[in-house]
Amino acid sequence: MTGGQIDVQLAAGAAELTIDVLFRARARLHPRRVAIECAGARTTYGELHERVNRLTHRLAQAGVSRGERVLVLAENRAEYIEVVLAAACLGAMAACLNYRLSGDELTHCSRLAEPRVAFVSERFAAVWGGLDHGVPQTLIFGEQYEHHLAHAANTEITAELHPEDGLLILYTSGTTGLPKGAVISHRAEIARASVAFLDGSLFADTATVCWSPFCHIATADFALATLMNGLKLHFVDGFDMPTIFDIIGREPIANVSLQPAVIGRIIEALKSAQIRPLDLRACGGNADLVGRDQIGEVSALLNAPYRNTFGATETGLPPLSKSRFPIGVRPERLSKELSSLCRIKLVDEHDAEVPVGTPGELLFRGPTLFSGYWRAPEVNAVEFRGGWFHLGDIMVANSDGTYDYVDRRKYMIKSGGENIYPAEIERVLGASPRVREAIVVRKRDARWGEVPVAYIVKNATDLTAEEVLRLCEGKFARYKLPKEIHFLDESDVPRSTSGKVKRFELEQRLYLPDDLTPKLPHKLL
Repeated sequence: MTGGQIDVQLAAGAAELTIDVLFRARARLHPRRVAIECAGARTTYGELHERVNRLTHRLAQAGVSRGERVLVLAENRAEYIEVVLAAACLGAMAACLNYRLSGDELTHCSRLAEPRVAFVSERFAAVWGGLDHGVPQTLIFGEQYEHHLAHAANTEITAELHPEDGLLILYTSGTTGLPKGAVISHRAEIARASVAFLDGSLFADTATVCWSPFCHIATADFALATLMNGLKLHFVDGFDMPTIFDIIGREPIANVSLQPAVIGRIIEALKSAQIRPLDLRACGGNADLVGRDQIGEVSALLNAPYRNTFGATETGLPPLSKSRFPIGVRPERLSKELSSLCRIKLVDEHDAEVPVGTPGELLFRGPTLFSGYWRAPEVNAVEFRGGWFHLGDIMVANSDGTYDYVDRRKYMIKSGGENIYPAEIERVLGASPRVREAIVVRKRDARWGEVPVAYIVKNATDLTAEEVLRLCEGKFARYKLPKEIHFLDESDVPRSTSGKVKRFELEQRLYLPDDLTPKLPHKLL
């Protein structure tokens, strides 16, 4: 301290933390504690530490260093975590592919990341082998992977890292139909862990269950938060109901994430199951996509409050995931409470802040924020304009300080935890000379929350619904396929005075419930 001032650079160096440092500290402190339980096998922190060390050496030998990428295409399994932590130790990024994507989409994601090494499970080896991915080296989990670990050194590699170094690349759909790679830094993951504990999604005296694919933040954020705090992670391969019931029936668990696609199944199973949670602190998520009766019913059966969340790949649990619905209560409102460690504001189409009660686009600031989209400078310049990240979601602020979700600024369908933009489906259908116009809207679905439905204006009078679906085959993931095809005359397409299609009027023809009918003023449509 000189002349009454603080040496900021000196202090900044002492304040830096990265994921690898936090994980290794817990592994040294609790080497015999179980870190991961997966598929009936348990891995202690000491064992996980050793395997991560060995993999770190293997990656370094393959030329992986700070800023490089490795890729993972696999189901949830302990080795997935090992790859992410080993990449973290070197300052590299793990590009986490969604195995539900089509071959073209997987190829795009791989070539966008340009990884040095790909790690693929046996389940997806054939799919990977059929792609023009351009990755120079692939390791298959199993015998090949274990051979490489067995012949690597068990010593720590210490790299010069910074909290702003990228850790993960998670892919999120874009309005053009091609996935974008969201880069999430060490700083962001540490901040996301802090919010999870502050706002009651994770607890210091419970284990964590993660069942959705690691390429989703519901698992990526919670799994890393659990391991950097020395807790136990139950890593489940998909919504394996018997396994999840067994886990929550025998030990305290922080929360069980529930997507719309599984809530109906879990309600029916719980009604007949003998097992009840031992100590489940919370359940649910994405309340806007779930029936309100189901919220009350599933929370009563699980004896746990329902998490009324609203986050994003780009922001983590924030901005609006703090509130909970009491056990067994059917909520009359789905209003959300501001998460910890963030600021938001709502703006109009000119980025001017709107008053309470007026719909506006949600803007975000906070340490959980991602670092931008990989190799997308033009997109980043738009989405980060004015020093705020523009989420593209329309919200309304209430006088009591809560917020209500209205719709996507650029209209998105959320189906079973996956994001679907109509433009990516319309682009494929509209490419056919037999289709004059394709319009995709959302329809409420009891299992998936929402599903895409296509309205088609024919260019060929003999065009059939079966042919329309064939146009989609192999072009994108199957969950994006329209679940219904409706034909209409061009004169029947509802349009604004500027010629834009009024999607919401087409939605109403599908008899959507009132609580899902958008309430945007025309100037924001």
